[in-house]
Amino acid sequence: MRRSEFLRAASDEFGARASSMTHDLVLGGIGLTSVEALDAGVPPRDIWLALCDETDVPVERRYGVGRLDPRGRRP
Repeated sequence: MRRSEFLRAASDEFGARASSMTHDLVLGGIGLTSVEALDAGVPPRDIWLALCDETDVPVERRYGVGRLDPRGRRP
């Protein structure tokens, strides 16, 4: 997962709340907000999974999100 995919996944999952979730919510397993963790070099996939754990995102919505399909359109 790339940074752009992480941000797209957060936006898709949390909508208008994505910015506050990634800037304000400290992730228990990481000890930083998502944005701080990205800036610190934590792999985006690890941040995404920690954010999902913290916010109880169902497992079926955790994997493969944020990726564009081969034609460049969102799934």
